[in-house]
Amino acid sequence: MKIAIDAMGGDHAPNVIIEGTIAAVQAYGIDAVLVGPEAIIAESLKQYLPNGDPRITIQHAEQVVAMDDIPSQIVRRKPNSSMHVGLQLVKDGVCQAFYSAGNTGAVMATALLKLRTIDGIDRPAIATVLPSATGHSVLTDAGANVDAKPLNYLHFAIMGSAYAKAILHQDKPRVGLLSIGEEDVKGNEVTKTVFAMLKGSKAFNFTGNIEAKEIYKGKVDVIVCDGFVGNIALKCSEALASFISGLLKKEIKSSIISMLGALLMRSGFKRFKARVNYEEYGGAPLLGVNGICIIGHGSSSAYAVQNAVRVAKEMVEQNMNEVIRKGVADALQTDS
Repeated sequence: MKIAIDAMGGDHAPNVIIEGTIAAVQAYGIDAVLVGPEAIIAESLKQYLPNGDPRITIQHAEQVVAMDDIPSQIVRRKPNSSMHVGLQLVKDGVCQAFYSAGNTGAVMATALLKLRTIDGIDRPAIATVLPSATGHSVLTDAGANVDAKPLNYLHFAIMGSAYAKAILHQDKPRVGLLSIGEEDVKGNEVTKTVFAMLKGSKAFNFTGNIEAKEIYKGKVDVIVCDGFVGNIALKCSEALASFISGLLKKEIKSSIISMLGALLMRSGFKRFKARVNYEEYGGAPLLGVNGICIIGHGSSSAYAVQNAVRVAKEMVEQNMNEVIRKGVADALQTDS
């Protein structure tokens, strides 16, 4: 299996991207193609692998997409960017997946241009894995669509359920619609329409509405919403986690007794960090495009890059796109 990696995507590219790629190649037995300016990548790669590694190659791409580039413009103005070239490798079948921690909007725009969507899917969605009281859940959409139509929510539910089965190994994922109340009469006109649509579908296990306070309780395995709501929920969660972590560290350092207590609880803290750390999954798949595309956080560490590549590998092995394609076809057949 060969995975294309945008070596120039992210706040710490290319060094951190290359370090994470090397770790993934060594851990998971995959081949990797680092995409970007060849001279820059080769110089960085030499720092970590002086003698090279035949499993890691470089594909030259002269242009780089900046984090502040406007997505709609880079499609036309930077046709030879590392994103374009990397996704073209997937389209041509040279690579089986693509990963980038670069400009999210640009990755989505380029993926749609190069790969298009799976038959039956109107719009792709970003799926994010969240920790919960019972394990993990999938939030979709996490930012790809700010004004989704009811049909899009149905597709989000199908794709999220397929992802939960394949990656989180949940046999019959419970699907919930994020709203302002559990009752089916709660929400705006769109969510009320969506509720009726999801309730009437036999393509997945819909359990009803959930409120934001229940996101982390493990009541459902797949949380469905539009990208506007999902991205706000995700960013609020990340900010709260960062705030609590910083506050906890400050309190621990406030006295000798606190530091001694923290030392005794070190193993517990490690388990807690592993449970809530987004880096364990490394990136969010763009579900619905006709190819495996993983989007990483801009500040991704080497560990996050390594795990994002692992997720890409698992999605290829699970034939995720075919599962989604079949799910859409089954939904149309069973719901008709």
